[in-house]
Amino acid sequence: MLKFLKGVVGGSGTGVKDLPYNIGEPYSSAWGSWLHCRGTSKDDGSPVSIFSLSGNNPQDGHLAAGRNGVKRLRTVRHPNILSFLHSTEAEVSDGATMKVTIYIVTEPVMPLSEKIKELGLEGTQRDEYYAWGLNQIAKAVSFLNNDCKLVHANVCVASVVVTQTLDWKLHAFDVLSEFDGNNPSASGPMLQYEWLVGTQYKPMELVKSDWAAIRKSPPWAIDSWGLGCLIYELFSGMKLSRTEELRNTASIPKSLLPDYQRLLSSMPSRRMNTSKLLENSEYFQNKLVDTIHFMEILNLKDSVEKDTFFRKLPNLAEQLPRQIVLKKLLPLLASALEFGSAAAPALAALLKMGSWLPTEEFSSKVLPTIVKLFASNDRAIRVGLLQHIDQYGESLSAQIVDEQVYPHVATGFSDTSAFLRELTLKSMLILAPKLSQRTISASLLKYLSKLQVDEEPAIRTNTTILLGNIASHLNEGTRKRVLINAFTVRALRDTFSPARGAGIMALCATSSYYDTTEIATRILPNVVVLTIDPDSDVRSKAFQAVDQFLLLLKQYYEKTSSGDTTGMSTGTSLDLGNAGLLGWAMSSLTLKGKPSEQAPVATANSSTTLTSSASTPSFGVETPSTTMVHATSSTDLSDQPVPVSPTSTDGWGEVENGIHEEHGSDKDGWDDIEPLEEPKPSPVLANIQAAQKRPVSQPVSHSKPPATSLRPKSAVKVTKDEDDDLWGSIAAPVPKSASKPMTVKPAVTADDDPWAAIAAPLPTTTAKPLSSSRIRGAKPAAPKLGAQRINRTSSSGV
Repeated sequence: MLKFLKGVVGGSGTGVKDLPYNIGEPYSSAWGSWLHCRGTSKDDGSPVSIFSLSGNNPQDGHLAAGRNGVKRLRTVRHPNILSFLHSTEAEVSDGATMKVTIYIVTEPVMPLSEKIKELGLEGTQRDEYYAWGLNQIAKAVSFLNNDCKLVHANVCVASVVVTQTLDWKLHAFDVLSEFDGNNPSASGPMLQYEWLVGTQYKPMELVKSDWAAIRKSPPWAIDSWGLGCLIYELFSGMKLSRTEELRNTASIPKSLLPDYQRLLSSMPSRRMNTSKLLENSEYFQNKLVDTIHFMEILNLKDSVEKDTFFRKLPNLAEQLPRQIVLKKLLPLLASALEFGSAAAPALAALLKMGSWLPTEEFSSKVLPTIVKLFASNDRAIRVGLLQHIDQYGESLSAQIVDEQVYPHVATGFSDTSAFLRELTLKSMLILAPKLSQRTISASLLKYLSKLQVDEEPAIRTNTTILLGNIASHLNEGTRKRVLINAFTVRALRDTFSPARGAGIMALCATSSYYDTTEIATRILPNVVVLTIDPDSDVRSKAFQAVDQFLLLLKQYYEKTSSGDTTGMSTGTSLDLGNAGLLGWAMSSLTLKGKPSEQAPVATANSSTTLTSSASTPSFGVETPSTTMVHATSSTDLSDQPVPVSPTSTDGWGEVENGIHEEHGSDKDGWDDIEPLEEPKPSPVLANIQAAQKRPVSQPVSHSKPPATSLRPKSAVKVTKDEDDDLWGSIAAPVPKSASKPMTVKPAVTADDDPWAAIAAPLPTTTAKPLSSSRIRGAKPAAPKLGAQRINRTSSSGV
């Protein structure tokens, strides 16, 4: 370490072996006698540039000028001057002589002439990039001349290099010297190593070595001339060979020509100061320069300016040179978002720019910033991340999602904003397949259990749809414990008709996970009830589901009759007549928190539906399109504080949530539904509904359900026990020990008669009807389609 520090401070070392960098292939061009090579760090493999200068005589003038360049580069620091990292001087025996080599290690850069050929820019994009580069070099020259009173004396294309972010930087400080204008009586040379500069780059006073005139001239006189030479070489595409060529202005842009001529004035005192060039030149005022300049001083801008800028940035980025956007603007934008200086709308610009990158570069340059943003407390940032998760979610690894992303996303499940809860729920369609089984069972399913009794009907409906989509990612034990209870006991009995329809479709989509006993004793009895549902769409889906599950049972019967026992315990998923996609049903959330008109679930062929897993059959929720109420607001919710209940941007339109009990409007969508308590069900329907609430005797040949599913039914309010047991607490209750047997013949088991568990009890005598066993004056229980939520007792205004 001491040897390394000595080399850094003193500019010398014991040899190239002590250089902590590997020297790679050289570039084809470099300034003066220097050799510019690629290199890497021996510690971490990071790229660097290594400049080397060799000489046989330790007192060689080139080596002396090189040592001056090392000293100057180490001490002069500026954003537009090449960054110094390390230097050393090595002596190597070359036969009878000793060869001395100076090494300078800097940030990784590339010669400007080679980078221009690599980019291949033309037309307006070329001029914009040249304007940005000249702007940077002019700042560096102005810093040297006006602030440091130093003279570079050799500004040209060869003395400019380009970084990995396409920034231009000035180097080649071998001739750099102090401006001795305060000593007009001095007669000696002011630039000790001016003989290294080619004659074609020297102004007339320097060619004549008129040091008295040079000392009387402004500090910028020599370097302003050099900047003019750089402009000529850039636009002509040729290296300057004679001073007279500077008069050929055919290739110089018209907006830059007056300033170009003032830079090359024959009178040193009339040459333009480079600082004035930046302030007054029209050429430097273009979209690329303005955009990068705004990003670099972002911390000085107020929130209104930031919002306006970032809203325009996605469209503006398409008009700028693509390589500049990806290598310069994108890193600036990612850094601004990561450190909090950028507003939420910048996220959309970041993702749009990132979409132009190859997959590997997107994962290394954009994803780390996105992962860090999930920890942000800014609600607008969180909303933006969830709204655009389909653009980057697939690129996230399972480990990152499980350990870094999900813990922050999960906080949205219990957020006070219904809009954010809904976005969090929808994001699970992409994130859930990447979660571990432990996270799914211990965390995700508990949140989904609570969301199934959320106050927003849209969230309850979409929770059921999400469960149907991620069923294939649950292990077998979890599916057995969760799916049927979630779909039948909660979804099919929900007071919101689209939620009931979603429950039916979810059962159909996951039919391959149920055995025939579950279909016959737990699914069909609950679905059949909905064939008389007040909502026509629910009735239609119920009939389709009954047909599907009866077909599965028929196939099972045919297999048992033929002696084929293969695949007898598991159903086969079938496509429904309305084979759409299992997508988000709808959204009931509005911009101002005001409930919108209730509308049926959107059609399944909407462009925003989400594809289910490969093993899950496709289905959707369809209703006549004439009743759809579309959202009309174009407000970008990711760009402003999230309202209490904004509208969803999933494209399904606004649907009345139906949770308010105010009946001021006659168009609430529920006028045609009669109160559920008034019609008296038929005896058969009453028995089937009663069977939904009674435990079912399971055949001996099949495995018994988990004990947790036999606990008595709890209140709708989610308690601590329900959290621990998820949907187990809403399973069928345990029969009381004193209850009467369900059949007259105790010897008959469920294996002999599978329907015995749900059959109506036989009359005690032949003289009395079935209803005579009831208490006098008691009214029959009204058929209810679902477990009512707390504070949701109204039967007509859901």
